[in-house]
Amino acid sequence: MRPCRQLLPPPGGLVPALVLALILPALAPAGAVRAERVDHAQQYKACIALTYRAPWEAYEAAQSWQAVGGGAAAQHCAALALLQAEQYERAATLLESLAARLPPESRPSPADLLAQAANVWLLAGSPEQARQAIDLALLGEPDNPALLVDRARALAELKDYAGALADLDRALALAPADGDAAAFRAAALRHLGRLEEALAAAEHAVRLAPGNPSARLERGLVRAALGDGAGARADWLRVASEHAGTPAGDAAQAYLEQAALRDGG
Repeated sequence: MRPCRQLLPPPGGLVPALVLALILPALAPAGAVRAERVDHAQQYKACIALTYRAPWEAYEAAQSWQAVGGGAAAQHCAALALLQAEQYERAATLLESLAARLPPESRPSPADLLAQAANVWLLAGSPEQARQAIDLALLGEPDNPALLVDRARALAELKDYAGALADLDRALALAPADGDAAAFRAAALRHLGRLEEALAAAEHAVRLAPGNPSARLERGLVRAALGDGAGARADWLRVASEHAGTPAGDAAQAYLEQAALRDGG
């Protein structure tokens, strides 16, 4: 479960779309669970699928399943159901509780679940709790670049851009082709006022992943900060047209409208 990776929210407080950890085909609704002959693998798939359609029904199904031996899988589904119901604090707390119970070799690992919890804490507007969850995750997997990017996002929400930059530098050393991390690094540099470096970082992010809207969105912001209004609008227009209806496309459209207001048109 990772949010659409974005270092800072776009204008107007738009919340990035949340992607659940497991995208599974919709099976028969979970419904009531009987103790005999429970197929836990199928029950998990059905429960996850139900979270999208009817999160509270999925939560109740997970509770019933838990009572007949659903274990960690049932608790995970209950947490994702709460997430879909926008009960973010309850979902994050449940994910942290589950992570504390699992052995290190489990899949998903405790670090994976803590990363999920951190992303949910960010949705809840609680970046300090997100940072604490990711710190715990990194104790188990210190060289996991995705976790470093997640902590950078939390640190950016806390306005610790220097700390975010340090994590992003390390993440890119471990995963040089991560276009999102490269775009976030440009954003951190921009917030630190290092605009020429930010532009070079944004250009690198676009080269790494030309179709990544986060990279072009960020390059537009850096160009705008450097006074290149035409370049900024070109980046935002491309994102708005190619990714219309997505969080990135909505953000680009908002930036275009803001620029038009500033320019008197």
